[in-house]
Amino acid sequence: MSTTIEQVNLWRQAPSENQRLEFKAAKNQFDSGKLFEYCVALANEGGGRLILGVEDKPPRAVTGTQACRDLVGMAEKIFHAVGFRVDIDEVAHPEGRVLVFQIPSRPLGTAYHLDGRYLMRAGEALVGMSEDQLRRIFAEGKPDWLEEPSKTDLTGQEVVELLDTQTFFELLKLPFPTDRDGVLDRLLRDRLVTKVDGRFSIRRLGALLIARRLDDFPDLARKAPRVIVYNGTSKLETRLDQTGGKGYAVGFQGLIQFIMGQLPQNELIENALRKEVKWVPEITIRELVANALIHQDFQVSGTSVIVDIYSNRVEISNPGEPIVPAERFIDGYESRNERLAELMRRMGICEEKGSGVDKVIQAVEVYQLPAPSFYSHLRRTQATIFGPKNFEEMDREDRVRACYQHSALKWVMGERMTNQSLRDRFKQPESKSAVVSQVIAATIEAGLIKQDEKVGGSRKFARYLPFWA
Repeated sequence: MSTTIEQVNLWRQAPSENQRLEFKAAKNQFDSGKLFEYCVALANEGGGRLILGVEDKPPRAVTGTQACRDLVGMAEKIFHAVGFRVDIDEVAHPEGRVLVFQIPSRPLGTAYHLDGRYLMRAGEALVGMSEDQLRRIFAEGKPDWLEEPSKTDLTGQEVVELLDTQTFFELLKLPFPTDRDGVLDRLLRDRLVTKVDGRFSIRRLGALLIARRLDDFPDLARKAPRVIVYNGTSKLETRLDQTGGKGYAVGFQGLIQFIMGQLPQNELIENALRKEVKWVPEITIRELVANALIHQDFQVSGTSVIVDIYSNRVEISNPGEPIVPAERFIDGYESRNERLAELMRRMGICEEKGSGVDKVIQAVEVYQLPAPSFYSHLRRTQATIFGPKNFEEMDREDRVRACYQHSALKWVMGERMTNQSLRDRFKQPESKSAVVSQVIAATIEAGLIKQDEKVGGSRKFARYLPFWA
């Protein structure tokens, strides 16, 4: 069915471009090479529409386009270039000619490429897909690694000897059954074990969560979290290297307590008494370790979640690149391992609603710590929590990162960042307004925040939003 004027106007009202919608003014022409790239990128993201003749910024004025006068010929060119059919609708909008390219989704388990480049969109840019993303696409429709058995041909007694069922029921806040059959029935209902012809198999998911000893499961032993403590700020001298032994859920609290016990301390005077406190709040460690366990890529072999503790920072990393871009951790959520996340939520270890990083940022601000760093490299995702550092000791990168994260936190809380709120975050007096304004200007220059247009150009009442808002 042909696209109508009413449909174009409805698309123009969308709050922002998204995975299925892209606008381009293209008043006179649109590069065919760029057109092919957008067709591939949109198809790889589930299909969508590329609309020419409409501005990409609200209110999305219709500019009209003179591009692609031969629609049949262009459709043929697209097919020969990208290998799939794209329908093109020409809409005689009252304000100008509009072209709508209807781009289909890629087939399940397949990604499209253009001259060897598997494209996707990142903001306003077109980029190549990462190895992790391609591996996930090519694995679509195949058995989930976590759902496959780790141990098979077991008796019921062997199952309860291998799994910490007592802690499992405690975490779920369920009464412990009076007999073994009741225990096994619960494990079967939660699909942590399977039963065929009277014999049991323990799925990898079940073992990872509630194994008494991960070493009992040879295919999972290397997935145990590892804590490494260094003397000083580099890896030159290792003081301690400890690998966890229990399943993620049954061993989580012990893991967090162990990490907290290795962190440096600060000495505070409170009510005339000396008090030793950790310089990193426990909630930051808890949330970031839980995220690392849940969002790791289990297809990356020979590595695990690693917590590196230095005298001035803590680095928490996991195998695999993130699904959500690192700069969007604070507002975005997409789990790589949905069943693992769901079960850990039920056990009270995570919330499964994307608020973990929000809590980390909020705690860091309360403790007046430098803003944490999130990034991916070498097929790993890393979060770094820094030790105490006052405003004067922070470099430009520290300040810009803190400004961006503060604006994002304000946004997800339904508020807006101002000069005053950022001064409060840095614990700076009103006399430092000009200095804080310089931080805001540097963050705008970095493309991480923007001014809220709703309050006009007043510097005094200026409010700021993260770039994606």
